Amino acid sequence: MTSPDLDGFDGVLIGDGDDGYDDARSIFNAMIDRRPALIAQCESVADVQAALAHARANGLEVAIRSGGHSVAGASTADGALVVDMRRMNGVEVDPEARTATVAGGATWSDFDRATQPHGLATTGGRVSSTGVAGLTLGGGSGWFEREWGLACDNLLEVELVTADGRVVTANEDENSELFWALHGGSGNFGIATRLVFRLYPLPASTLALLLWPAESGPEVARTYRDMVEAGAPTQLGGGVAYLTGPPEPFVPEHLQNKRLVGTIGVYAGTEAELRDALAPIYALDPQGGLTAEMPYAELQCAIDDPPGFRNYWSASHLASLPDEALDLYCRQGEDMIVPSPSQHLLIPWGSAVAAQASDWPMTHRGAAWVTHPFGLWDDQSDDERGKAWVRRSTAEMKPYDVGSAYLNFVADAGDDQVRASYGEENYARLSAVKSEFDPDNVFHRHHAIKPLAPA
Repeated sequence: MTSPDLDGFDGVLIGDGDDGYDDARSIFNAMIDRRPALIAQCESVADVQAALAHARANGLEVAIRSGGHSVAGASTADGALVVDMRRMNGVEVDPEARTATVAGGATWSDFDRATQPHGLATTGGRVSSTGVAGLTLGGGSGWFEREWGLACDNLLEVELVTADGRVVTANEDENSELFWALHGGSGNFGIATRLVFRLYPLPASTLALLLWPAESGPEVARTYRDMVEAGAPTQLGGGVAYLTGPPEPFVPEHLQNKRLVGTIGVYAGTEAELRDALAPIYALDPQGGLTAEMPYAELQCAIDDPPGFRNYWSASHLASLPDEALDLYCRQGEDMIVPSPSQHLLIPWGSAVAAQASDWPMTHRGAAWVTHPFGLWDDQSDDERGKAWVRRSTAEMKPYDVGSAYLNFVADAGDDQVRASYGEENYARLSAVKSEFDPDNVFHRHHAIKPLAPA
């Protein structure tokens, strides 16, 4: 096809049948295979406005893409106009003010490689190719959240193109109610074209991935829980993971392609400091793994999952982690579908995550622990059993669950789960903001919040 002309659009337009269409429409989750009508690769705020105007004038659904990591496929749709932000990926760092100004299509790799030369960082995604905007506006869980809070906690300002094409700025003083909503309310209110973040000094960072056979899981998980609850430093991020041993040099041959349990340690400091913080874990004599001090940008991409797998995830947020819940997590990890790169994660929260629990929209932030069944596989014939494992894992955790979840981790959140994750009071407040900035519900693909009174 010949792509249409869009008034005021200077970027690249790609339609079905054009060269590069299949590459441009593909996203991280290979389970999501959609054919948008038009992909508008924007290079400026004016391009975003022009693409949005065209979509509305022609009755096209709007999807917003930055990193393309939405496990639910929110960044694409059949017959839609995709506002593709990837060409708008610049990052400017002010080392004196300790801030970073980020264009709406930047990934965390773009972000971290810009801040690293200044010895600065902030909480980012656990996968370097994730989009900064999508992760942050949905909350922003990352390795250093217990020390620095979620990514959204470090958000100082957002520039947004609204449904009617206006460019608005949201911060504590200007459009403050919209600013509140952007701390977890996701892409419901407009297209983020610029975000400003607070940065923190990070002179050193260290990664440890320690491995044992799966039968060691209960001992490893209990030791990790007790270590965290006894007061592990907040500079220590990471968790416990059940996984399949990859054919990598740091995995002994007898553990490769076998069910394993591991601990992930990410430390905002030196290797010596990490080893001291993880001393109870090292005392369990891991049979494989690695420990290395490395630049933060390298650490952030050290365990990236490659694109092309079929993804289905969920999460349970737990008020506490009694022995019964911990044993259940371990049984679920042992029952994980294999062979595949699937993982079952156990992540500590609390500390800085909980400190601002009452300030922003998400109600689950007071949870002490998160279990995260993270299903990945490459064969379509495994879809049903893979989804069944994820669903069963979250259903079994219900007795310990706080009743809401971090929606960026959920593959198929319905309206009830979205409402529960914000709570009725916060949901009503978010709906009021939605009514002001998107009364026609143009932006409804990211954890949809309904306006109070659609126009």
